[in-house]
Amino acid sequence: MPTASTDRKIDRLLQLMAQNATVVLPGPKIASEIGVTRSTVWHYIERLRALGVEIKGHPSNGYQLQKLPDILAPSLLKLDAGEGRIGHKILHYFRTDSTNSVAMALASKGAEHGTVVVAEEQTAGRGRLGRVWHSEKSAGIYVSVILRPPLAPSAAPVLTLMAGVAVHQAVEIAAGVTADIRWPNDVLVGGKKVCGILTEMSAELDRLHAVVLGIGINVNHREMPGQLKAIATSLRMETGRAVSRALVLVTLLKELEKQYQMILLEGGQAAASRWAAASTFAEGKPVRVLTGTGEYQAVTAGLDARGALRVRRGDGREETLVAGEIVEVR
Repeated sequence: MPTASTDRKIDRLLQLMAQNATVVLPGPKIASEIGVTRSTVWHYIERLRALGVEIKGHPSNGYQLQKLPDILAPSLLKLDAGEGRIGHKILHYFRTDSTNSVAMALASKGAEHGTVVVAEEQTAGRGRLGRVWHSEKSAGIYVSVILRPPLAPSAAPVLTLMAGVAVHQAVEIAAGVTADIRWPNDVLVGGKKVCGILTEMSAELDRLHAVVLGIGINVNHREMPGQLKAIATSLRMETGRAVSRALVLVTLLKELEKQYQMILLEGGQAAASRWAAASTFAEGKPVRVLTGTGEYQAVTAGLDARGALRVRRGDGREETLVAGEIVEVR
């Protein structure tokens, strides 16, 4: 099983080759630079080739980079995040079980605010309510962000709204699509789900220690498997062209930082207002409300400052949802 240390060294190899793309790099030089044996360099080269990195081997001379695929290695991302900002530290994994699991473990060990965990592939990606998140290799963005907000645990739902707005903005900017947000955490394009958000936290009664925002975006999937065909899509499927995952990720991290700073300055109500402005589901939308005990039909009636959704039943009774899901009634 590849380790985090191995992934760091492969990232360093990729950075080294990208910085010296016009020359042939001798195997011994690569081995010395990244601190491994020459045979390990060969294994790392094969790992990169499996991801679509085109590397030419020159017998007795070394290796030369020919072409880079759309890969999310930190050294290749054009993100200038200052100290303490979201994305100032990015941990890139070629394969892991779940970026949220990795991020929660890192948070428990003191990882700094703004630390980002991103993977090319997840073997056990998680969504809300224990669902599996389809994580095709090098097709989507599977990312988790560690936050340490000076907020009470009751404010955590507002951070999920914030993430939804950030994704909404990022996919519209980077892919040129028209997006929508469905409460509480789904971003839609063309009426189908393109992104899900899983928020997990470590907290005491009156204090948040850490919040992990797990975000999965379907970017370059050519099709969705099985039952997902009817409810999910990708940016590529909607636009008919490949979309730069690196551009989507960088735009997302910038939007998350922007939205986070606005929450600190303006509070939860302003975040709820921005969510409502980006969503057709905020008010006046006929929906089916799914709860743990059943379902009923209602019309959405706006958000409160905590991020809870108000709905109005047919008999005029208004209820406030803090959990559950909604589905549009067509």
